[in-house]
Amino acid sequence: MLEILQYDFMRNAIIAAVLASIACGIIGVYVVVKRIVFISGGISHASFGGIGLGYFLGVNPLYGLIPFSVLSAIVMGLVSKRSKVAEDTAIGILWSLGMAIGIILISWTPGYAPDLMTYLFGNILTVPMSDIYLMVGLDAVIILVVYAFYKEFMSLCFDEEFAEVAGLSVEKLYILLLCLIALTIVLLIKVVGIILIIALLTMPASLSRHYTNNLRKMMYLAIFFGAFFSIVGLAFSYLFDVPSGATIILVMSTVYMLHFLYDGMKPKKAV
Repeated sequence: MLEILQYDFMRNAIIAAVLASIACGIIGVYVVVKRIVFISGGISHASFGGIGLGYFLGVNPLYGLIPFSVLSAIVMGLVSKRSKVAEDTAIGILWSLGMAIGIILISWTPGYAPDLMTYLFGNILTVPMSDIYLMVGLDAVIILVVYAFYKEFMSLCFDEEFAEVAGLSVEKLYILLLCLIALTIVLLIKVVGIILIIALLTMPASLSRHYTNNLRKMMYLAIFFGAFFSIVGLAFSYLFDVPSGATIILVMSTVYMLHFLYDGMKPKKAV
């Protein structure tokens, strides 16, 4: 198995997997605890418009993805807090709108977009060093913001009414959290793609929640689970010559289901 480390693209893939796991481990815990999986899915799919924008402008699609994802997060946050339209309806509309914008911009771009499937289904094996540097920067931003607002985010996730009574600006905190989710989505795009992002964002966090109720420990465990499953998935994709993103999710889903199947079969302790 160590032979895969002799290739630059595999080393880059492992580094990218770890960097992505740091972000999804931290932010995924908030997504699971706050129960905002659907809005996270909305942001991830709406962000496809940013990929189309990048292709249309002739730049790295990730550079179009970052501002578009953040803008999508802000709009969805404001809509969910202020709109009279049902939240799931509004998110569904914005989700479709972002995808539509991306498709139209790509259709207006001369030539063929060869890497488009990479952003839809992921291909961590093609991550260049320039993207890794970008991922390091985004990880640093996420860690610093979460460190600075750790207590505020905890109040937002566990008791929003208490946060309001305590004088916190719940709406601004919520939008800030959604912006961090948007940055995490950017990190995960090349790993598993837009279609499979939610699985990587939620499964490690959900699994870690089973072992502890401490938010900080939950994050550490989620980072470990995400990195471990990603690296194992990479190894299997190399051995069997199958798509890396789908293999990572398949490994993670299998372990996840077996874990909870085993847990459900254990005899309950008598009270």
